[in-house]
Amino acid sequence: MIGRVASLADLLKGDGSADRVVPPSGFTAHLTLFTAGAMAFLTVFALALSLAAGQLADRWESELARTATVRISAPEAQMATQTAAVLEVLRTTPGIAGARVLDAAEQAALLEPWFGPELPVDSLPIPRLVEVTETGAGYDGDGLRLRLAAEAPGAVLDDHTRWRRPLVRAADRMRLVGYLAIGLIAASTAAMITLAARAALAANARVIEVLRLVGAQDVYIARAFVRRFTRRALSGAAAGTVAGAVVMLLLPDMGGDSGFLAGLGFSGWGWAWLPAIPLLAAGVAFWATRAAALRVLGGLT
Repeated sequence: MIGRVASLADLLKGDGSADRVVPPSGFTAHLTLFTAGAMAFLTVFALALSLAAGQLADRWESELARTATVRISAPEAQMATQTAAVLEVLRTTPGIAGARVLDAAEQAALLEPWFGPELPVDSLPIPRLVEVTETGAGYDGDGLRLRLAAEAPGAVLDDHTRWRRPLVRAADRMRLVGYLAIGLIAASTAAMITLAARAALAANARVIEVLRLVGAQDVYIARAFVRRFTRRALSGAAAGTVAGAVVMLLLPDMGGDSGFLAGLGFSGWGWAWLPAIPLLAAGVAFWATRAAALRVLGGLT
């Protein structure tokens, strides 16, 4: 490990005489810096999307897995009796930690996204909802449904399975999309840096010929290009990462915990991933430039 760190330090330190083979400025330098910075900037948002999707999937899984709802649909004259029967069944069911009847304000809040804030809940025949919280051991869903059917025929148990699985699946797919975006960004960065390295090699063809005449090996020449382009990619990606982090800090609060974009951003250990972006860009530049340089130098006569 120490040897590898020393080798990387030697690579970045470089050889002054070899570095003069690569022009210190020009469109190749600007192209490399801009590409690395722009791609790192986009990677910050792709990484934020992946982390937010992962956190959202975990939150939905944990919050919906331990809750259920009993919906009571009965005539107004029987509503109180059936509600009391449901609460008694839930109280005596093993694995149920607690149960409470949602009031009119809470039910109106649940229906507001679909029907607006002016829905007259008190005057409409809306089913009564009972929120159920289970223990870590859980309860027997089939047995509870049978007991509810016997004690309160108008009560229906909903364990949120049909809601939880599609939501978690969607969040997991969004996380995968974020990772795929990071992979495409890395591939695009490699392609652009390869083009810039090829252009720099072509512009210095005469200098390379002279170096070969005086005994310079292709590995020595290629190392100069690799070193210069790796530095440029590292610098550009570091600037792009900082810019992306600043934009993430300036994003407005999405509000609440239920929205998909509510957790978009970095928090806690999530910030530790940002320093890896410039290192990833430098690694991509290293291998892309090395492959391009050796291929071009091998084709020169």
